[in-house]
Amino acid sequence: MNQFLKQIRAGGKKFKAASIEQQRIDCDLAFAHLDIPETVNDTQSTLAGCHARRFQPKGCTSTGAVLYSHGGGYRTGSTTSHASLMAYLSLACDAAVVGIDYRLAPEHPFPAGLNDAVAAYQALIESRAPGQIMIAGDSAGGGLALACTLRLKEEGFPLPGCLTLISPGLDHTAALDDEADDSKAVGYAGDYPLETVGISPIFGDMAGLPPILVHVADDEPFAERCSELVERTRAVEVSCDLTAYSEAFHVFHAFTNLPEAQRATREIGDFFKFQTKSPAR
Repeated sequence: MNQFLKQIRAGGKKFKAASIEQQRIDCDLAFAHLDIPETVNDTQSTLAGCHARRFQPKGCTSTGAVLYSHGGGYRTGSTTSHASLMAYLSLACDAAVVGIDYRLAPEHPFPAGLNDAVAAYQALIESRAPGQIMIAGDSAGGGLALACTLRLKEEGFPLPGCLTLISPGLDHTAALDDEADDSKAVGYAGDYPLETVGISPIFGDMAGLPPILVHVADDEPFAERCSELVERTRAVEVSCDLTAYSEAFHVFHAFTNLPEAQRATREIGDFFKFQTKSPAR
C-alpha cells in the first residue's frame, strides 16, 4: 500500500487547483476503473427527492440496509465515484446499500445535504425496521452520517441499529490540513457557525446513540478527532470501537482493488451483521 499512498498524495495538488465542476468530474473518473462485482445488482432510482443507487447481492433476501453518504468535502463525490465501494460493502453486509446524491456546496450549503440525508433515512424506515439499518459514510459523508443520526435523535425519530464512520470529518472549526481547509469549511457552512452540530458533529450530545464503528488511518489529520469521538461516546456509555490502520491513507476503503480495503470492508460487514442481527447466508 505504501507505493499506492505516494501516488495518491502526488495527485492531490492538481486536483485541488481545478474548478469545482472539473473536480467533480475528476473525482468520478478517479474511481471509474474499479469494478462492480457481477454478483451485485445495481439499480438507480430516487429516494426522498435525491438520486439514489441501490447495490444488493443477487439472491439476497435480507431486509437490512445501509444508508451510505459519500465523501468529497461536501463539494465533490457522488454515487458514481463511490459505486465500487458501496457494491463491495453490500457483499460484506449481505444487504442492500443505498447511496444518495445529496446536494453539494457551494451551490447548496448547509443544511441542504443534512436535510437530504435525514429525509432519505425517514423514507427507508417506511419499509423496514430502523434497527435493521446502518447509517454509514466516509470523510465528509462520515461526518454527515453522524450529524444525521444526531438530528434524528433531536427530533425524536427512531434511530438506526448502528453507524459506521470511515475517516469521518467531525470538526470544521479549524483547518486540519489541505484535506479540510478553511475555504471549504466556510463554503459548506454558509451563514451558520462552524461549531454548529450539524456541521461539526463532534460537538453533539452523543448520549443514546447506537453502537458506532470508526475506521481511520493512524497518521491522517482526522485521527485525533476520531479518538476524541471515542472518548466522548464512551463517556456517555455509547459503544464506539475505533480501528486505526497503520501504513494506510484517508478512506483507503474506496480503492476496492486493494487487499487492505477488502479486509476493512469485511470488518464493517461483520459489525453490521452483529449489530442489526442480520443473518449471514
